[in-house]
Amino acid sequence: MKEFIFNSRRSPVMGRGGMVSSSQPLATAAGLEILSAGGNAADAAVAVAAALNVTEPTSTGIGGDMFALYYDARTKNISALNGSGRAPAGLDLSKLKKEHIRKLPYYHPYTITVPGACAGWFDLIEKHGSLSMSRILAPAIKLADEGFPVAPITAHFWERGASRQLKSALNGHELTVEGRAPYAGEIFFNKGLAKTFKTIAEHGKQAYYQGTIAESIVNVIQQAGGCLTLDDLASHTSTWDEPISSTYRGYRIWECPPNGQGIAALLALNLLEGFDLASAPPLSTLRLHLQIEAMRLAFADARWYVSDPAFSSIPLKELLSKEYANQRRKLIDPKKATLNQKHGTPIKSHGTVYFSVVDKDGNACSFIISNYMGFGTGIVPKGWGFTLQNRGHNFSLNSKHPNSLQPRKRPYHTIIPAMATREADNSLYASFGVMGGFMQPQGHMQVINSLIDDNMDPQAALDLPRFCIEPAEDGSWTSLEEGIDPKIIQALTKRGHPTKIVSGWDRALFGRGQIITRQANGVLIGGSDGRADGLVMTL
Repeated sequence: MKEFIFNSRRSPVMGRGGMVSSSQPLATAAGLEILSAGGNAADAAVAVAAALNVTEPTSTGIGGDMFALYYDARTKNISALNGSGRAPAGLDLSKLKKEHIRKLPYYHPYTITVPGACAGWFDLIEKHGSLSMSRILAPAIKLADEGFPVAPITAHFWERGASRQLKSALNGHELTVEGRAPYAGEIFFNKGLAKTFKTIAEHGKQAYYQGTIAESIVNVIQQAGGCLTLDDLASHTSTWDEPISSTYRGYRIWECPPNGQGIAALLALNLLEGFDLASAPPLSTLRLHLQIEAMRLAFADARWYVSDPAFSSIPLKELLSKEYANQRRKLIDPKKATLNQKHGTPIKSHGTVYFSVVDKDGNACSFIISNYMGFGTGIVPKGWGFTLQNRGHNFSLNSKHPNSLQPRKRPYHTIIPAMATREADNSLYASFGVMGGFMQPQGHMQVINSLIDDNMDPQAALDLPRFCIEPAEDGSWTSLEEGIDPKIIQALTKRGHPTKIVSGWDRALFGRGQIITRQANGVLIGGSDGRADGLVMTL
């Protein structure tokens, strides 16, 4: 950011001693507490994740999955942690067929995959952290034990969850106040979650996957009619993967590999690199048209190829090649929309929280963790204070699809953290993400365009109105956020884009992002999305 142009609702935050950006102020404060205690970006990230589980259980928790990218300032290497779980060994398509299940309901116990978050926290600290888990979890334990005031946007979505999953799910009442959601500003206590964190802090992740917590998880799932077993939990492992990346105008953009959908953002950016976006102003007809069309093509490939690489061969190198992008770019008509794009065949050669932490030494952790649809299934292991995810709903029930449901298989995952480095010297440029189901790669693409093509600061990039292609198979509807010029929307409609304007609470559709960039002189510049309750703070 060579020149500061004020075109945002608020200024970006700047500092040098470490920075945390999250969707809850109390979680951001938890991360800063750990940085102040001598912890690094990994330590602070787990502290933030745990505090978010307390303060925003509407989106995230230890009953879900997580992914992280970690930038090591000393080596300039990026590692990718896949903390997602797998389907039960006893669940397959034949079982669903015998039970006459053609489509899984959103909150069905069969959608519960093994929760990978807890193992992911421990594995991140084991590889990159410096503090004990008891110290790292202390801020979250205090919030859960002593209570916290519920933030306004969180209260709104808590009420939505209370009237959906929680009212009928086993033990869902544990996350309500006598059946209702807590009001904004009301103090909420979660003694059960405090007990969970104290247990794993003392006994490690084994207590979650093989001990008393594991037994409660299995008991409630089987009571609900599910089939996940103690062996499924005990067999769980995280994986450290090679991150995937692609260059974009002098920067390298990094994502976790499949089963995450980060490849969709990279595919779209590869396509857009062939257009002179800087000559088309942000939110102009041409800019939005090209972005939407690139994203449609990217999703066409991602919906087919993103799956568990342990079960199918994914041509990552070929999909991310510039040659493939040149081939697919020919399918973009600058003057009209194409709504029914199909996946290509390269020749071989939706409730989530995202946050970002950068420490004083320049280490960075881009971290995302989710229950999936808000509270997930809403099912709570009795007395432990967290809900179980419904991530398995993303499996395809088509036996011929690469993402088809199979025992011990990871599903297509929407949650994706991201990073960007400078091609010239591999230095950290940005740790960023935009949460929100299938919006996430679309958000990644849009904020990268703002940061790199338009030279915006992180806060301005996050404040800019967004578009979202709805997760229909043909990508037919494009939702446009209130704030985009009605004349531009009309022009997009003339080009063949079926559009609808989204405002108010429904703006959550466009995701909630966090961005921290690092200047060459070590200055950190952060932004936090106004579509959430959070903020960015620095030491």
